[in-house]
Amino acid sequence: MKRDVFLITPEKLTFELIENILSKHLWLELSDESCTRIEKSKAWLDKKIAESDSPIYGINTGFGALCDIEISKDDLSKLQENLVLSHACNLGPEVPADVVRLMLLLKAHALAKGNSAVQRTTVQRILDLYNEDILPVVCEQGSLGASGDLAPLAMLFLPLLGLGEVNYKGRRRYADEVLAEKGWEPVKLGAKEGLALLNGTQFMSAHGVFTLLKAFKIVKYADIIGALSLDAYDGLLEPFMAQVQEIRPHAGQIETAANFRFLLEGSELISRRKKHVQDPYSFRCIPQVHGAVKDAVKYVSSVIETEINSVTDNPTVFPDDDLIVSGGNFHGEPLALSLDFLAIALSELGSISERRTYRLISGERGLPEFLVANPGLNSGFMIPQYAAASIVSQNKQLSTPASVDSIPSSNEQEDHVSMGANAATKALKVVDNVYKILAIELFNAAQALEFRRPLKTSEFLEEFMNQYRARVDFVDEDTLMYRWINETIDFLESGRLIE
Repeated sequence: MKRDVFLITPEKLTFELIENILSKHLWLELSDESCTRIEKSKAWLDKKIAESDSPIYGINTGFGALCDIEISKDDLSKLQENLVLSHACNLGPEVPADVVRLMLLLKAHALAKGNSAVQRTTVQRILDLYNEDILPVVCEQGSLGASGDLAPLAMLFLPLLGLGEVNYKGRRRYADEVLAEKGWEPVKLGAKEGLALLNGTQFMSAHGVFTLLKAFKIVKYADIIGALSLDAYDGLLEPFMAQVQEIRPHAGQIETAANFRFLLEGSELISRRKKHVQDPYSFRCIPQVHGAVKDAVKYVSSVIETEINSVTDNPTVFPDDDLIVSGGNFHGEPLALSLDFLAIALSELGSISERRTYRLISGERGLPEFLVANPGLNSGFMIPQYAAASIVSQNKQLSTPASVDSIPSSNEQEDHVSMGANAATKALKVVDNVYKILAIELFNAAQALEFRRPLKTSEFLEEFMNQYRARVDFVDEDTLMYRWINETIDFLESGRLIE
């Protein structure tokens, strides 16, 4: 039975729409308007080529530093095929399947805007790959993020030509075999189509979308887990008062403090009389740190949303203006800077989380050292903090900006590049690491809370604990901790508590 349909239109794609497309496995189809735009731009370009003998970059010339070499009309299709073949130099580990799906979706959406002069059949084949879950093999390394994501996009679209490899029904297979099974003929590229497919920022932007979908959940979990740690540590609620935030009114800070007041409402622990008057910064400055991360995520999401709704190949055609323009929309600088920023911000979320974990195991405020009743014989929660510290350190290394580097290419024709693809793959590693760090904090906070019984935390957090305890037990004595940590990571990544 056919799946529910999502129509590709010129209208804006949002994160909510994309998450819906992925989670519900929606079937992609071109709208009538998109078909009209695609066919109009292709017909206009074909007419332009037939009527003109002037060189037009990438259409009847070579590429990059070879842009001054003219190509005969008889070889225009071969020129585009050779482009895809020669640029397929993508290496390293494979990217996640959902990133490949996003690359297909985002490229189809961009081509459907009608500024790329591609065949409708080409765009349809991209949608066929998505709909049939025939996912081209795409790897992490090879893009400079400047003339777009040339190498990974070449790998993405080799299967259109019946070349390269795909992942299909759980197996890695040669594309020509799968196309034959489907009864699909390889696409014969027309003028400019190779450039339209390879020029573009869809590798960077797909990673950006995928990372942000994780980040949207992580910033919520950080507040929930941080509130649990605060209560288990016998912390103070005063730093979260509205008045404190009003005199430094950053939006994320205000939101975070309000979240904590809600999360801890009715807690017997937070409301009891305290002997101490201040908490360490890892607790007291949660509104400022978590809030700044929220503001960063919001900014980066605005940049990525603009990008995924843009035309980023080159040259671009404007049929209504009778124009073909060779520009630089493929340059990934907006993404490179933003994804570096995102990695730095998320890294900070992990950094402050690890410090709260350390405080919980340090034997302070009536909690047993390493959160076990019989320390010495049992090491308890000593080493999970080591693991968190190791991952935090790795995130610091991964957060070194990629965008400050540039290595010229194509005989200096492409003399400034963004390195946005490296920023993109690093940001995804950072966000996955932060899940692990927060999982370790949750593992510790849940353990610490049990030493506060019979006092209870808030109704919300008690329900959170009940759901968590259905997956992860209280630790009485030393056990295989990695199993519980992995179970906690899965508990968070499943997203069951995020509505």
